[in-house]
Amino acid sequence: MQLPSAKRPSMRFVPVKTAEQQATLSVHRTRDLLIGQRTQLINALRAHLAELGLVADQGRDGLVKLMAMVNNESNLESIPIALLQALRVIIAQLASLQQQIGELDRCIKAQHRASDVSRRLESIPGIGVIGATALSATVTDPGAFKSGRDLAAWIGLVPRQNSTGGKERLGGISKQGDRYLRRLLVAGATAVVQHAKRHPQKYPWIAQLLARKPAKVVAIAVANKTARIAWAIMSNGGTYRAPVLAAAA
Repeated sequence: MQLPSAKRPSMRFVPVKTAEQQATLSVHRTRDLLIGQRTQLINALRAHLAELGLVADQGRDGLVKLMAMVNNESNLESIPIALLQALRVIIAQLASLQQQIGELDRCIKAQHRASDVSRRLESIPGIGVIGATALSATVTDPGAFKSGRDLAAWIGLVPRQNSTGGKERLGGISKQGDRYLRRLLVAGATAVVQHAKRHPQKYPWIAQLLARKPAKVVAIAVANKTARIAWAIMSNGGTYRAPVLAAAA
């Protein structure tokens, strides 16, 4: 009897993950779930206070101001008692979630320190502890991909192919892959692009792309390249080495 791999030699099969890798991904998924719940609570807090004309800026500083509005005794007359009780429940939930997310962050950092692959991946610009541990736990066998482009395509960071008759027609990013890895890589790439805007001499190729393309398009290109570099490091070992910049004439 022929094995399925003999009938379809080009078919990829999912490698079996170890218990440690499954545990790492479970921690990541739980952390991502809690962060989503935290965002929902923050949006609810903002919306309820905005109904009364109490608003603040976006970001952490704005959230601190909103919490201060609820806890400020001078606002007791402008905020109904029933709403005040509801808002304090939301704030208590936010504090609890923040503590739980911090505990999971410490767990992920401990897993990162124990993994050689994860520590080497962290050397790549745009990949931090979260991205490194997620990549090392998800991509169990980099040899399953023929090249870095295959890994980038598997994550969903390459254009959709609509080519025919020898004519190349590239569409938008396929987004057919691991949503979590793609989100982490794009977020890291966005940070690299922002840094390149302030220091173009450190990333000349990104600066050249920014001169021709929107920042979001450049961020996807950087994420694509990051995935390829990650594949090379996981396959061949070593750490990231920044390209040597040509000396100015």
